[in-house]
Amino acid sequence: METAEKSQETVSNETPKLAGTVNWGTATVIGVFAGMLYGGSKEAAASVSKDAEVMLKLGSTPDKREQYRLMRDAMEKRFIRVTRGSIVGGVRLGMFTAAFYGLQNLLAEKRGIHDVFNIVGAGSATAATFGVILPGSLRWRVRNVLLGSVMGAAFCFPLGWIQLKLIEKANKENPDSGTMGEGKSGVGAAIERLEGNLKAE
Repeated sequence: METAEKSQETVSNETPKLAGTVNWGTATVIGVFAGMLYGGSKEAAASVSKDAEVMLKLGSTPDKREQYRLMRDAMEKRFIRVTRGSIVGGVRLGMFTAAFYGLQNLLAEKRGIHDVFNIVGAGSATAATFGVILPGSLRWRVRNVLLGSVMGAAFCFPLGWIQLKLIEKANKENPDSGTMGEGKSGVGAAIERLEGNLKAE
């Protein structure tokens, strides 16, 4: 009996999630998979010209063993290129997505409000950070940082405004889902009903 009372007394130290903020982990996983898909398909499309070269070599080689070896080597190289493209694309887009949504959620938590300026700040800072990572001289990197911060803000302002308007519209159509902390899932509601029934008995 005492353990049940102690478990009810524990208080969560987590801050409530603001309405409209994106789940960082989910966005990162989606970014990784989208980057893998893009990188792999890009490399697969680029390897079509290399396949044509292999076909020319096959036509000029009468030996069946040599043809088999050429085909096997071409398929192995294509597989390695597509795999490498998928991994690199997934890492790049995943890192960008994680940085962007992490900064956006951090700004929303520190400012206590989720508005378009969080999205603009996160986009500008993320694009500037990735401008530093690009190869080149110090002068080139400074240029990339400045250009990245301006372009990040320019792209994120209209996109953030559209996102917030869509969230407002969704909250007007479904007023119960406006507060993130009070919304209960079907499982949570079923558990509460079961607890209520047990306490009543």
